[in-house]
Amino acid sequence: MAEPRPSRKSKAAALAGLRNLSGRRQPPAAEIEEEPMNESTEVVHPDVESENDFEEPKMAPRSVRKRAGPGEGSTSSRRGRRGGARDSSRKKTQEEPESEGSLFEIVKSGKTALTTVIDDWIEAYKQDRDTALLDLIQFFIHCSGCKGRITPHMYHNMEHAEIIRKMTEEFDEESGDYPLIMSGPQWKKFKANFCDFISVLVRQCQYSIIYDQYMMDNVISLLTGLTDSQVRAFRHTSTLASMKLMTSLVDVALNLSIALDHTQRQYEAERTKSKGKQASERLEVLMEKRKETEENQEEIRHMLTYIFKGVFVHRYRDSQPEIRGICTNEIGVWMKRYPSMFLDDSYLKYIGWTLYDRVGDVRLCCVRCLQPLYDTEELAPKLELFTNRFKDRIVEMTLDKEYDVAVQAVRLVISILKYNDTVLTDKDCENVYELVYSSHRGVAQAAGEFLNAKLFSRELDDAMKNQKTKKGKKRSENTPFIRDLVLFFIESELHEHGAYLVDSLWEINDMLKDWECMTDLLLEEPGKGEEPLDDRLETSLIEIMVCCVKQAATGEYPVGRGTTSRKVTNKETRQVAEDKAKLTEHFIVTLPQLLAKYGADAEKVANLLNIPLYFDLEIYTTGRHDKQLDALLRHIDNIVDKHTEHEVLEICSKVLESLVNDEYVIANKCGVHRSTLIDRLVQNYLEAYRNFFQQFEEPDEDDAYALTASLRRIYAFYCCHDLNQSDLWNSLFTIVKTNSDERSLPKEILCKAIGCCHISLMWQLSALDQTTTDEAAMSPLKKNLKNFLDRCTVLLKHNEDSVQEEAYISICDLLVVFGKNLANKNAALASLTHSADGGLRESLSHFLNEKVFIEDEDDTMDENHKIEELHKRRNFLAAFCKLIIYNVIKIKCAADMFKYYMKFYNDYGDIIKATLSKAREINKVQTAKTLALSLTQLFRELQLEQGTVDRGSEGFLAIKELARRFSLSFGLDQIKNREAVAALHKEGIMFVINGGRDTASGIPLNFAFLEILCEFSGKLMKQDKKVVLAYLNSNFKGPDNLHGEEGAPLAAYRHSLLMGEGDSTFQSAKPVSTGRRGRGAKRKLPLDMEESTIQGAQHGVDQTPAANFAQPWTSTAVKRPRAEHELESASEQGIEDVEGSERNYDSSSSEPVAHCSHTEPPRRHSRRIDKSDDFLDRISSILAITQKKSCPLEESDDDDVEPSSVDLDSRVDQFVSPLVESSSEVESVGQMVGGWDYPSGRIVGKKNEIANDEPPDWFEESSDVEEEKEEFESMIPFKRIKKTQRLFH
Repeated sequence: MAEPRPSRKSKAAALAGLRNLSGRRQPPAAEIEEEPMNESTEVVHPDVESENDFEEPKMAPRSVRKRAGPGEGSTSSRRGRRGGARDSSRKKTQEEPESEGSLFEIVKSGKTALTTVIDDWIEAYKQDRDTALLDLIQFFIHCSGCKGRITPHMYHNMEHAEIIRKMTEEFDEESGDYPLIMSGPQWKKFKANFCDFISVLVRQCQYSIIYDQYMMDNVISLLTGLTDSQVRAFRHTSTLASMKLMTSLVDVALNLSIALDHTQRQYEAERTKSKGKQASERLEVLMEKRKETEENQEEIRHMLTYIFKGVFVHRYRDSQPEIRGICTNEIGVWMKRYPSMFLDDSYLKYIGWTLYDRVGDVRLCCVRCLQPLYDTEELAPKLELFTNRFKDRIVEMTLDKEYDVAVQAVRLVISILKYNDTVLTDKDCENVYELVYSSHRGVAQAAGEFLNAKLFSRELDDAMKNQKTKKGKKRSENTPFIRDLVLFFIESELHEHGAYLVDSLWEINDMLKDWECMTDLLLEEPGKGEEPLDDRLETSLIEIMVCCVKQAATGEYPVGRGTTSRKVTNKETRQVAEDKAKLTEHFIVTLPQLLAKYGADAEKVANLLNIPLYFDLEIYTTGRHDKQLDALLRHIDNIVDKHTEHEVLEICSKVLESLVNDEYVIANKCGVHRSTLIDRLVQNYLEAYRNFFQQFEEPDEDDAYALTASLRRIYAFYCCHDLNQSDLWNSLFTIVKTNSDERSLPKEILCKAIGCCHISLMWQLSALDQTTTDEAAMSPLKKNLKNFLDRCTVLLKHNEDSVQEEAYISICDLLVVFGKNLANKNAALASLTHSADGGLRESLSHFLNEKVFIEDEDDTMDENHKIEELHKRRNFLAAFCKLIIYNVIKIKCAADMFKYYMKFYNDYGDIIKATLSKAREINKVQTAKTLALSLTQLFRELQLEQGTVDRGSEGFLAIKELARRFSLSFGLDQIKNREAVAALHKEGIMFVINGGRDTASGIPLNFAFLEILCEFSGKLMKQDKKVVLAYLNSNFKGPDNLHGEEGAPLAAYRHSLLMGEGDSTFQSAKPVSTGRRGRGAKRKLPLDMEESTIQGAQHGVDQTPAANFAQPWTSTAVKRPRAEHELESASEQGIEDVEGSERNYDSSSSEPVAHCSHTEPPRRHSRRIDKSDDFLDRISSILAITQKKSCPLEESDDDDVEPSSVDLDSRVDQFVSPLVESSSEVESVGQMVGGWDYPSGRIVGKKNEIANDEPPDWFEESSDVEEEKEEFESMIPFKRIKKTQRLFH
């Protein structure tokens, strides 16, 4: 039988019951205090005006609440209590397995219906509410990842704050995870089940238990206390529970509102009856029912207000973005479901402030929760003040760096536009319009939706719907919209990106497939009252139409937008086939008409001739469109004869190439037509050639024009069709080898002749049988190739830039095609391979210096022209880099390019960086020597400029900066780059020694170069530094009085080699494979480095300029000795966490949340380590005996390919700084209540990065793929030392 409902208390007593549990003692007044604002765990939002409800809450004290029990939140007290052995009772409770029938296990498994579980719990609550409530409280504790148990004694005699403090000590120190963030099959649905449990609990209890002023008071009090916890697991879980509890209470409030309205209607209906028909008893029942419903509703509202002020107001600014996101998501649900209470400016301001959150996921939650409010017609008017206040911020978010946020922000702007189109100004709309050209397809499509809603969704009047052409043909209803689209395209002034505009609107508006509408606008004369299209509108419409044709026929996204590996669905494939067939049927008929009308306009024709490339050519046969095919071929002939523009001739050649495809029936007919056209072009060329080179006559302008036009046509068709059967080589090469001193040739004739010869050689190679070994067949090609390359080498010094550029491109491309790889692919063609001699390499390098590495000094040049010139120069540089990557020329030839890395970083940095990476894959040592050569070249240039090098000059500092960047490019793995770095140092030392000396002082002329070498000392291993220093001392003989400023470079270099004598060096960046539960295999260090590495890790000594070891984090929750491999893992992973730890760090924040200290060094496993200081000396003595038997490594020129290198983020170079050490700092930090994060009982401080004025932009680290033999040898130092020492003998 149900327990009778207790008598109703006053509302003040009810509110007090929410804070003080029924039957619990009231804390004395002395224990009630104001809690300080927790600044370190709350995100501070930008200031806003204080004139309305959107005033930001000031740093006022929170509402009065119970003070935490002794020691809660106190780091020192908790650490002290845990320093000793655990008591037996705690061990027992922790080791006890979780009961299979507990609420936690049921929710975790998800196999039992929650309604049944809740009904059973309600029955248990009615029998013994204390025991049932204890089970519910234990459920929340276990859901937070805590294994501790709350005993009935604890429940009856301890305050919630004391219980929470006690449970904080019960966390599993082995892991930083808790159920809400755990992965795996068993936790996959835990969060959803947890939220459903709370919702079902409130729903099943909404008619009785939630009003008994006991269950809800205790649950709300516990959850509120947990949300104030410094343990993230408690805070996260309880905040989610509180917010879901509040959402469920909102549903209860809605049901009460409906019930109240229903009761009120019944009461009014009964009261309006005549007195004879009124039932007084029914009126009393209805009045009592209404009163009870109002009281219940008022109590629910008090609960909602309390949870909001006690939890939401503080947690929406939590340091963890997940918690802030939960709060933002739920307040959006409350506003949508219960707008009468929550859709108010006093609540909306929290969403407005959170729009400025640093984390994208939180901003995304804000935008998503606002959109349903604006989409609801009844709720949108209540957002007027909010819109006026935060509209600018919402428009700004359309440019958010997080694309998901930007997409949702654009859609929110669309919702605002639909609600009130006058809110957005023209400037706001323009900001969104521009996004249709975004490279991110999601953002562009969202902007396309906005553009469609703004421009293409208006209702047309009858006059516009019934427009007709001059001939009386009715216009399509899309005609006005197509006109608007063309005008928008013109006004946007981005005429080269029509494909981006089309793709943005493609899936939104079907007018882009209205081919008849577009062609009618171009072909039909305008009707009465209709404005004709001018030339600019026609050109733009044709460009948009061609982009639509390409999108419809291929279904591909524009270049640079979307992923290239996108999988096309069957539905998309069918749609593309249908669209391709429809457009082919339409344009087969209309394209000849368009070509006839616009055949004289080169720009329009070049666009229109792209359309046949996307035809379904089978339709010419199946649809019996022979006449249309003949008309198309006839127009192509006329266009080729009429135009000489490269774009027009090129597209004509491509169209014919597609029409002669053997897969189609029309191929034979089109092939005959092509042969006829090519024969006519060849005859015209040969005639023009003879007229131009007539003996004893100087060619006039007409002869030069005729030959130029003929060569343009020949070149355009040579690119797509094999013209070698016409025997054009002799005449073309005659033009190329014509001496410019004897006869002046126009530069365009010479350039086109070079291009034709280049293409002819490629066709000759293609025509060779891949299995032929007939030297007679290959001899003409070999002869032509050699003659052409020799002539192009001469033309690299031609007085015309365009001729030089054409010759340069031809040389680079042919060297790659006819390089060593040709023989590797086909041994039969080995005799055709051609290599670059020294003179050709010098000519190519000279071309780079003269044409690529130059600065733009012409400020009057148009911006578009500057971009085109830069693009051309990047192509020149890329052509040269191919020669290095494909082993056509030696790596050392890249020195002339590497030296410009810093100076031209903005223009060519990516190309040079990629080339450097590929060169290392070929040969690390030779690449290092090349870097040294580039530095010495710059140093010599500085000497020529200054005479005596000034080490404080801008030029010298620029060389040092370049050396620093080169040093960073070696990455962190010193073992893999060991020989390369050593070779670089040797090259630098030899440059100083062999560079001559000053006759007066005896100081080497290149003495200052030693200071540049200091930049690479940090990449040497400790034992290699000793070898390099010994080599320097034995070979460098300087004057005895070399002191002060004169000897500074030598002193600096020696000091850099002596740094870290007592420390170890960072061995390898290869991470140790460790799991959260398991133990990864330890990676041994070389014998002479193990002890110093451990000591350096303990004392926080910087090991090398490249990396330093971070001190271990010491948990105050559990004093557990860390295994040595964990610290090695922490140091090797850099910014990654140690096993079981986590970060309390807002990634967008620039300030640390907190630091933690270690009061005692961690205990480590002992090892037997050779501690002798003369260990290396003994090795050196052994090497002194054997070194004569070793061949010098520097003479080896093996091109052994190393494993590929990978780029690392620059932050990896900045290791975590040592943590706070003094106890006084610990106390001061501990007072920052929210500054600590206790993930499952562990306190972890934030890892600070070392501040650098200029962090490295890029550097590389060799990949971790290594053979076992090489890895084994890396553990034996004397083998590596032997190789290194051979470099210096």
